[in-house]
Amino acid sequence: MKNFIFSHLGILFLLIHLSEASTRCKGFDRHSYTFRAPSLEAGQVIGKVNFNCSGHKNVIFETDDPHFQVDSNGRVHVRKSVFQENQANFVVTVHEAEEKWEVIIKVLINGEKLKESADDMSKNVPIIRFPHSSDSSLRRQKREWVIPAISHTENSMGPFPEFIVTIASSRQKEITVLYSISGPGADESPVGVFTIKSKTGKVYVNKPLNREDIPLYNLRAFARDESGVEVEQPVDIVVKVIDQNDNRPTFTASTFYGNVSEGAATGTAVMTVTATDGDEKGTMNSLISYSILSQEPELPSPNMFTISAITGLITVQDSGLDRESVNKYTLNIQAADLNGKGMTTQTKAIISILDANDNIPKFVTKQVTVEVPENEVDYDVASLAVTDKDERGEPAWKAVYRIVFGNERGQFSVTTDSDNNGVLKIVKALDFEKSQGHRVIIEVKNELEFISVVPLSSATVSIIVNDVNEAPIFNPNEKTEEKPENLPKGSTIAAYIAKDPDTAQDQTVGYKMGSDPANWFAVGEDNGIIKLRNEMDRESAYVKNNTYTATILAYDNGIPPATGTGTLLLKLEDVNDNAPIATSPLNIVCNHDATPINVSIIDKDIEPNTFPYVVTLVHGAANNWSVKNSRKADMKILQLVKAVDPGIYEVPLKVTDSGHPPLSQVTGLRVEVCDCENGACKARAVAAAFGISGILAVLGAILALLILVLLLLLFVKRRQKVKKEPLLPEEDVRDNIYYYDEEGGGEEDQDYDLSQIHRGLDARPDVMRSDVAPVFLAAPTYQPRPSNPDEIGNFIDENLKTADNDPTAPPYDSLLVFDYEGGGSEAESLSSVNSSTNSDLDQDYDHLNNWGPRFKKLAEMYGGGEE
Repeated sequence: MKNFIFSHLGILFLLIHLSEASTRCKGFDRHSYTFRAPSLEAGQVIGKVNFNCSGHKNVIFETDDPHFQVDSNGRVHVRKSVFQENQANFVVTVHEAEEKWEVIIKVLINGEKLKESADDMSKNVPIIRFPHSSDSSLRRQKREWVIPAISHTENSMGPFPEFIVTIASSRQKEITVLYSISGPGADESPVGVFTIKSKTGKVYVNKPLNREDIPLYNLRAFARDESGVEVEQPVDIVVKVIDQNDNRPTFTASTFYGNVSEGAATGTAVMTVTATDGDEKGTMNSLISYSILSQEPELPSPNMFTISAITGLITVQDSGLDRESVNKYTLNIQAADLNGKGMTTQTKAIISILDANDNIPKFVTKQVTVEVPENEVDYDVASLAVTDKDERGEPAWKAVYRIVFGNERGQFSVTTDSDNNGVLKIVKALDFEKSQGHRVIIEVKNELEFISVVPLSSATVSIIVNDVNEAPIFNPNEKTEEKPENLPKGSTIAAYIAKDPDTAQDQTVGYKMGSDPANWFAVGEDNGIIKLRNEMDRESAYVKNNTYTATILAYDNGIPPATGTGTLLLKLEDVNDNAPIATSPLNIVCNHDATPINVSIIDKDIEPNTFPYVVTLVHGAANNWSVKNSRKADMKILQLVKAVDPGIYEVPLKVTDSGHPPLSQVTGLRVEVCDCENGACKARAVAAAFGISGILAVLGAILALLILVLLLLLFVKRRQKVKKEPLLPEEDVRDNIYYYDEEGGGEEDQDYDLSQIHRGLDARPDVMRSDVAPVFLAAPTYQPRPSNPDEIGNFIDENLKTADNDPTAPPYDSLLVFDYEGGGSEAESLSSVNSSTNSDLDQDYDHLNNWGPRFKKLAEMYGGGEE
């Protein structure tokens, strides 16, 4: 049965093959046809061409001359009347699939033979006659009277000039007719390609024609009499240049480049090469066929690629492309016209083989053992190298690693370095006391998926953990305690214990204070008990948000010793240990319609040891002032309720907080009271009325006066220098007294009592001044030193003012107190010198003239000499 089926299939295949062979076209049965006709009138059949193409009934024929057409049976018809003598030439073309056939048709008219001259022997040259006119007047040529094109082959070798056509007029038998031509190629550029003999009408070509430059020449022929009058309507002459295969194909690139992945299947497109041909399009002369001449290298076979003869598409023909074996192929490509039988040219096509992931990465070493210390993070454990035959740097080569076993706790990570190695790292610290060894399995693959399913390469890393001396650990790391700020010294704050994690070692733990900025604590070296060594203060600058922070250090006796740190956060409970104070800047109020004064209450304590505050006026201040509450708990309003004498007052306010027990303090607020006019103090109003210009004028006058005084002092000093005389001889004792500035009581006053210099105010001698009348006043009362340090400034200012107005307070006679010269001196005390005008008359200063030039000025001022 099988043999029967195969036999019939073979017969069927043979019949199909024979049928295809029978339908192939063989083309025209000859290269040219010659037909004869008495004339060429429209609709006339002049002959038939035979085209052999079995199985194809509808063959389409094309002509290059619009005057002729060929029907599907091969009959040649005249479409338009042709007014031409002797001969007509045109080409018939048949296109079938990708093939093309051509045949040349020659039509001899009237059956007449031309009279040949010496320059056109053995040549059948057409004669073009002007259209016949019914009368001697010129008429427009009928539209259907079109002169067919004159065909002339390019690259003709001559000899030149070469006769191509004759122009004839029917009137040349009656009169002398002169012929001429005009147009490009005749009298227009390019000039002189065609010429005509004026008497005979013979047209010549003077040089070889090139179709690629000018494929068609349009000339116009004229027939004139000897006087230049046209005797015929001008005739258009078309000279068609027949193409020859004189141009080689040209590739569009000197070298073509393409690529294809390794392992590509048969039929995979790689690239397309293209070439052009300068010959006439649509003819065999420009029909290009491509082929591969050679392949380099010829591995794994010499025919790894094929090329389409028509399109130039290069595809994979044979499987087995392997970049690791051959990464580049060079193909020698040929292009030939005449459908592969004509002129040829060659080029190169370079095909690069792209890498595909057809090689898996493999570990160089599959078993690795390493030692690492405990407690390390971001620590490189091992670098694992791999090999990969794929192209370096490509996704098919780049490795991707992952841990497939031994990382359940997330203690490890693996990354890829620049050399494509896998780097195993510790990301969470290992603990020797928990585990002394680890086993990690790592698997590797590429960024690009492998072309098939294969087992991946893996490596095992055995990790040995080495013990390291670890610092003691506090539990918790931050310990919070809460204590009152007035806790007595020696009290226990907390027991802060640390444990040594090195259980495999017998080590002891000791304690010491770390950070204790206020120096409040002490810790037991052996037990970690923290005790208070100094009083605490919640209002200290070291306390932030009611919390004092200190650190405790725990150290072991390991090698090397290790130290751990614990943080103690002590929250301090507030105790009412700060009295509130009232404060306000110096305020100026008017005696009448006084503006209220805002008084701020400051208390360093916190609730409930602060507000509400009780503020009262003391020391009789309530007679002239009043205090009221405001909307704010820490602010009161002070109001002058009774007019007082202008001046600066201190209003005593007693402020009491709500603590347990409550604390209070008296504070004096400075207030300046003045009589006002238009809402401002009168003195200030005067100053304001005086204006800035007046103030500047006063300041200028003061400055000028100071400059004048300075100049006067300089003048006096300079004059003294001019009058300065030589010093007295050294033997003069009085000169010694002046030279050393000793102003003692004289020769007898040499036994100095230095204790007089250190005398207190209460031990001053009872000396009565004759120039001052004694006044007995009651001593004023000085304020006691306040307990609040913030009130020291007010205390000094107030007592300084009181001392300035105290008549009994020093310095009542600074000369007496600080320059007392004792008794027994002949010069007596300087306190006895009276500088008043009346007492000057009782003194005798004439003896000053005997003291030398140094006392001459005093003698002139106080002596009896001339003024």
